[in-house]
Amino acid sequence: MVSMDSKLEAAVGAKSAKALAGALDLHTVGDLVRYFPRRYAERGQLTDIAGLEIGEHATVMARVLSFNERRMRQRQGWLSEVVITDGNRTLDCTFFNQRHHKRVLTPGISALFAGKVSRFRNKLQLTNPDYQLLDQEENADGTDDAVEKFTGLIPVYPAAATIQSWQIAKCVRQVLSMIDEIDDPMPAEVRARHGLANYDDAIRKIHTGSDWPTVQSARARLKWDEAMAVQLALAQRRHQALARPAPECRRREDGLRAAFDKRLPFTLTDGQQEVGEKIAADLELQHPMNRLLQGEVGSGKTIVALRAMLQVVDAGRQAALLAPTEVLAAQHARSLASMLGDLAMAGELGASEEATRITLLTGSLPAKQRKQALLDAASGAAGIVVGTHALIQDKVQFADLGFVVVDEQHRFGVEQRDALRTRAGENTSPHVLVMTATPIPRTVAMTVYGDLETSSLRELPKGRSPINTAVVPVSEKPSWLERAWQRVREEVAAGHQAYVVCPRIGDQDEPPGDSDDGRRPPLAVLEVAEMLAEGPLRGLRLAVLHGRLPADEKDAVMRAFAAGEVDVLVATTVVEVGVDVPNSTAMVIMDADRFGVSQLHQLRGRVGRGTAPGVCLLVTDMPGGTATRERLDAVAATLDGFELARVDLEMRREGDILGATQSGNRSALRLLSLLRDEEVIGKAREEAQGLVSQSPDLAEFPGLASMVASLVTDTKAEYLEKT
Repeated sequence: MVSMDSKLEAAVGAKSAKALAGALDLHTVGDLVRYFPRRYAERGQLTDIAGLEIGEHATVMARVLSFNERRMRQRQGWLSEVVITDGNRTLDCTFFNQRHHKRVLTPGISALFAGKVSRFRNKLQLTNPDYQLLDQEENADGTDDAVEKFTGLIPVYPAAATIQSWQIAKCVRQVLSMIDEIDDPMPAEVRARHGLANYDDAIRKIHTGSDWPTVQSARARLKWDEAMAVQLALAQRRHQALARPAPECRRREDGLRAAFDKRLPFTLTDGQQEVGEKIAADLELQHPMNRLLQGEVGSGKTIVALRAMLQVVDAGRQAALLAPTEVLAAQHARSLASMLGDLAMAGELGASEEATRITLLTGSLPAKQRKQALLDAASGAAGIVVGTHALIQDKVQFADLGFVVVDEQHRFGVEQRDALRTRAGENTSPHVLVMTATPIPRTVAMTVYGDLETSSLRELPKGRSPINTAVVPVSEKPSWLERAWQRVREEVAAGHQAYVVCPRIGDQDEPPGDSDDGRRPPLAVLEVAEMLAEGPLRGLRLAVLHGRLPADEKDAVMRAFAAGEVDVLVATTVVEVGVDVPNSTAMVIMDADRFGVSQLHQLRGRVGRGTAPGVCLLVTDMPGGTATRERLDAVAATLDGFELARVDLEMRREGDILGATQSGNRSALRLLSLLRDEEVIGKAREEAQGLVSQSPDLAEFPGLASMVASLVTDTKAEYLEKT
């Protein structure tokens, strides 16, 4: 017999254990039995081919439509071409010098086909795929041992080139036959309260259940474990955070904030007033505020953050604003200074009586300016310090840091966010406000940002223009790209400006990107800018902007673009956040399929910021019917960021949501859907809060403690707390 901690070699043999470890990072019996099926196939029900991704390893159940073979022209041997179908779409399977498949893959036969999805002549195909017949007793490798086990539902696992789904299923069944009853980590009273199945039963039935009710019962129980593991980790972090005090920052009726409010040339929206009131109340408390402020591009998050910073300065403390790039940090500093006017001129002639000072601190400042900026922060002369991650280096000291605003938090690494916690002194933590223009569904906020209170700004300021978005499918309609460049020229001729965004810089120090799926490297700024200058945009004033330019050059380019001295800015995603040029009305995003939904939405938010309508063109060579094209179509179909966040979540694969939170480790969320399981997550959050209040270190619940340790690694728990 084996246990959950046993090495896989002892259970499935060295060859299978090596394949499971190398391809799927599964090393123990526990790893394998917690590697759940992605979905289930039923005999007679074919897999939907639409939505396959180029480059992914896919397993599909399909019916053979035709089999043809011919001699290859360019080299010796035979090419076998098999067309398979799901009843609606077709998929090509190509075999090189494997003529024996002809007697097996006859038209009408059904099988599981597995292989890497690639593209040839603008059609999706699998090259030399493995397959598992369902109607006969022989497989691609001539074996027949796995077929007899498939009765009822067929589990389909996330697989890899070196080990297929049906081979994983065989290993799982082998292990389950050798393992004793698995201890249940969930306290009996929690199971009874929520009507949860036994853990051992659930683990076995999720792999071997022969009908849907059995599988659903097992999934429901195991989803609970995943939700509880994450929520317990978050509850423990919240409990620890409350033990550390924060500086009280009380409001003053005669202070800097009050003076600023009196000068505002416009009325705050209802949302800005409501969120501002919540933040103001949080800042007056003795434990650290940890709040997430989300809102569309242009919804007015900066003014909310500035009013909060002024409240902190009124209390005699400092505020820091962290931006993800130097371009954005410099723009924030200029914007804050412009909004405050003489209220930001402390120590200068003509300054207001209540004035403070804004200091910009970035890594590439000249030595003299940097020395002065460091002195301003350390002495307290600067009430507001604006910068990039350079602000949280050890050598940067603050006189009395009470509040940190993190703009576009997804650009900051784990360690960088953690360093903020130590900046208010040894025994206190600063208040933290995280701002994002990427809307986050409530369930994700409860899970990924579970230690943050969440506020949303849903109203857009008056006067924002509509943005028309269209997909330009160049492989199907090459003439559309020509029309896209014509459209850019038309916008410039009308007195406006445009962006062209590329996924890569294109300099010698940068690798061209992975193209092992048969795709070309992503388009690069330097190459595209040269092509446009010599071709479709000849005669227009072009400039390039990317992260490797020296800081003063980046700033000069942005100033020139903002001043209307540049017609078209060819850039990487450095323009994704915060760049505000109201005269820019057009954006062409090259290789749009290389960007995520939220990134495309962010980029699009750079145009239509003035009175003229904006246009955003998503250029792609991905064929129709792929999941990637569906994503682009979704972006084109709506301007509602909250709706797009939901769509993005819906389209992601299992485990992707928290995949990035583990610094490359395997994701622990295999079953929990952050879109569909809101009720489970909410109940688990309440349950976790109660259990941690009763036993902060979970010493009274050893099963839960070990569940948290195995499902939520230390790395992930720290990330969740620091986000």
